[in-house]
Amino acid sequence: MNSDVVVIRPPKGMASLDLKLLWQFRDLLRAFAERDIRLRYRQTVLGAAWVILQPLLGAGIFSIVFGMIAKLPTGGLPYFLISYAGFLSWTLVQGIVTRVSPSLLGNAPLIRKVFFPRLLAPFGAVPSVLVDFVVALGLMVVLMIVYRVTPGWGILLMPFCLLVLLLLSFGVALIASTLMVKYRDIQHIVPFGMQLLMYASPVGYTIAVVPEKLRTWYFLANPFAVPIDAVRSSLLGAAPANLSWLAYSAVVSLVVFAVGLMVFHSYEREFADVI
Repeated sequence: MNSDVVVIRPPKGMASLDLKLLWQFRDLLRAFAERDIRLRYRQTVLGAAWVILQPLLGAGIFSIVFGMIAKLPTGGLPYFLISYAGFLSWTLVQGIVTRVSPSLLGNAPLIRKVFFPRLLAPFGAVPSVLVDFVVALGLMVVLMIVYRVTPGWGILLMPFCLLVLLLLSFGVALIASTLMVKYRDIQHIVPFGMQLLMYASPVGYTIAVVPEKLRTWYFLANPFAVPIDAVRSSLLGAAPANLSWLAYSAVVSLVVFAVGLMVFHSYEREFADVI
């Protein structure tokens, strides 16, 4: 067979996850990422300032509602700082789910005409989310200096918690992205679902305000809860996260990530025809 001939076969199960092929197309992944970052705030008045304004405004509103009106306990910390630390994790979760989910539809013309590993489209949406997160994290550091808050030893858990959130969010986004190709209703369900999930997660409040008798069900039903609260605790030097429930969230994140890959690859051969 001529060495210049490339034979394209339909993927079959997890064996189709060809890491070597993904590496060969790394330039395309870089192009996807650069395009997403470049176009993210094009033709907007405030531009990249939205990266900072969104969590700031959200934290401000939650501070008024939960801190001043509901008067939830703060443990001696400014409620604005508690809210912003919660929004910091939420920036990562929401960004991954909302930007990765429509990635296949957004690249529909390319998918119909050109062969490339389809998994590059969802992966290409991730770098811009990480850039936003790093910017928001930089502001968090500034706020901690202003409020004179020092993180404790729990800061060592923060990279692990972020990895759990990243895998869990990406797994959910892969499933949504795959289903969105065939069922366009998912485009409307994802934003609504993320809005509900934000209030069901400890973004504007801490886990401490959840009634003790409900926490087990709360943790079981929402694997995002403990990692989000653990990131806040690690930054603000609060009580360390419950390691048992953090381990549960880690296992769920691996399962959801694996399921996301399997669902994606099981439908991958149909993308060009359906999209």
